[in-house]
Amino acid sequence: MRRFLAAFSVCLVLACGSAAQHAPDSSPASKEDIDKVFQVLHLRDTMKMMMDVTAKQQRQLMHEQLKKGMSTANLPPDFEARIDKMMDDTLKNFPLEEMLQVMAPVYQKHLSKGDADAMVAFYSTPTGQKLIRELPAITQEAVQAAYPILQKQMAATMERVKQEVAEITKDSKANPGPGAATPPN
Repeated sequence: MRRFLAAFSVCLVLACGSAAQHAPDSSPASKEDIDKVFQVLHLRDTMKMMMDVTAKQQRQLMHEQLKKGMSTANLPPDFEARIDKMMDDTLKNFPLEEMLQVMAPVYQKHLSKGDADAMVAFYSTPTGQKLIRELPAITQEAVQAAYPILQKQMAATMERVKQEVAEITKDSKANPGPGAATPPN
């Protein structure tokens, strides 16, 4: 859930920037233009935060699984500490810069130089920086507020799927397809 919130926050920040007034320069954004966008959006910090949140969730899940009955009889006493260290090493060696390098052309494909300049201009303002700071909390609260609606919709969808499966099963028993064995008279 938290990974979703963090990713959603990044997407929302970018969507807000795209909705900003388009500058007249419609030439393609350069790598340098996109680097400026990444800097003003604090994308490196956001990605690091997402990785930290994900690592914490993974640790918590692992510890819960160990407590809930995962057989620990054959594991050494320092198993959890070793796994935590492995996760820390994974995060420390995460190819963040490499990821940003491959993401830049995607942004270049979708943003013009004018778009990038407008985003940098907006997100450099106090309001833009406040939006970047507040967006994770806003998104988390908005998702929490909408979650009951999502649960209700998912329950209704699952009920429809069950009904459809029951109907298909009933129809296939009543009308066997070609090649099905015909019961003897």
